[in-house]
Amino acid sequence: MPATPQTIFVGVIGVGGVGKAFLGQLHHLSQRLSQANPPTDLRLILARRSNKQLFSESWQPLNISNVLRDLDQVTQPLLPLQETVDYLATAPGKVILVDNTSDPTLANSYPSLVRKGISVVTPNKKAFSDTYALWSDIFSGAANGTGSANNGYIFHESTVGAGLPVLSTLKELVETGDEVTKIEGVFSGTMSFLFNSFMPVSGSGGKFSAEVTKAKALGFTEPDPRDDLNGLDVARKLTILARLAGLAVESPTAFPVESLIPQALESCTSGDEFLQRLPEFDGQMEDLKASAAKEGKVVRFVGSIDVPAQKVKVGLEKFDASHPIAALKGSDNIINFYTKRYGSNPLIVQGAGAGAEVTAMGVTGDLLKVIRLLQ
Repeated sequence: MPATPQTIFVGVIGVGGVGKAFLGQLHHLSQRLSQANPPTDLRLILARRSNKQLFSESWQPLNISNVLRDLDQVTQPLLPLQETVDYLATAPGKVILVDNTSDPTLANSYPSLVRKGISVVTPNKKAFSDTYALWSDIFSGAANGTGSANNGYIFHESTVGAGLPVLSTLKELVETGDEVTKIEGVFSGTMSFLFNSFMPVSGSGGKFSAEVTKAKALGFTEPDPRDDLNGLDVARKLTILARLAGLAVESPTAFPVESLIPQALESCTSGDEFLQRLPEFDGQMEDLKASAAKEGKVVRFVGSIDVPAQKVKVGLEKFDASHPIAALKGSDNIINFYTKRYGSNPLIVQGAGAGAEVTAMGVTGDLLKVIRLLQ
C-alpha cells in the first residue's frame, strides 16, 4: 500500500527577482517530492508582495505556475502581516515561511515565528547582521539552535555568497572541531566586477567612475550605487560569518568599514547626481592603481576576519597577481577559509555570488534541509 504523503505548507513573502526564480524551483521540487519515498505533499498556501497577497484559507494548494498572474488580479486590501502569520500558525501541519525580501520588520519577527513552530528560510541579511541580541534571540528559539524540538527551524545559506555553500562549509568546519583562524575574500559580486574591470591582472582597466557607471548599466549595482560602495553590504556578510565563527560581533558598524564614496559626494540627492560627479575623484583611484602596479600588485575590495585576534575589517587591499583573490573573474565571489586542519593552504569556495537563480537555489536548498528535518 503506498505511503500517505506528509503535507508541508509553504508561504512565500517576496516574489520579485529572487522570489520569482524561487517559485520556479519550488514547482520543480514539489513535483519531485510528490514522487519520492516517502512522498511529501508540498503545498504553497501564501504568496505575498508589498501591496497584495494570495492566501489559501482552505489549506488547499495555490497553483504555483499561475500564482504570479493570480496575485496580479487580487483586489482586496493587504492583510497586516501579523494576522497572516497568526493564521499560518493554525495550519493543520508543519509550515515553512520563505522570506525573499530584505525587510527589517519581517526579520525582527523571526524569533516569534520560530517559537510559533513556523520554520524560516531566507536570503534576508537583516536579521542575522542586526544586533547581536536579535541573533541570539533567533537561535535561542530555533529548533536548530537551542530552542525546543517543536519550534521552527531557521536556515539562511543565501545571506552570504548567494547559492555558494559558504555558511554550511563554515558550520561544518566548526562543528567537526576544526579551528578557523582566518576568513578572507571578495563577498560582493558588484565589487568583484568593479575591481576586476578597474584593475585587471593583465593591466590597464578603465577609470573608476566609468566602471561604476558600466556596472550600474549592466544591473550589477543597486539603483543607487552608493548602497554598494559604502561597504555595508559586505560588512553585513562579515558580521554573519564572524558570529558563526564564534565572535560576538555587535553589528556591521562595530568594526572598520572603508567606504568608497568620496566624502563630498555623500550628500548627493540621488544616485544619478552621484554618478555625474564621481569623475571629479578619479585621480585618487588612479593614484591607488599606480602605487599597487609599482609593487606588482592589484587592488581588490575584501573583507577579512582574524578569529584569534577577534578583528573584522572591510576595505581595499593589495594582492600579488598570483593570489586567488586577484585572479577572480567577472562578478564571482571567493571565500578563503584558513584553518588548523587545512594548514597553509586555505579551503576555497568560489563562484557566482549574485543573481536571482543562484540566490534562489540557496533558498531552495535550505527549504529541502527543513523538509528533511520535518520528515
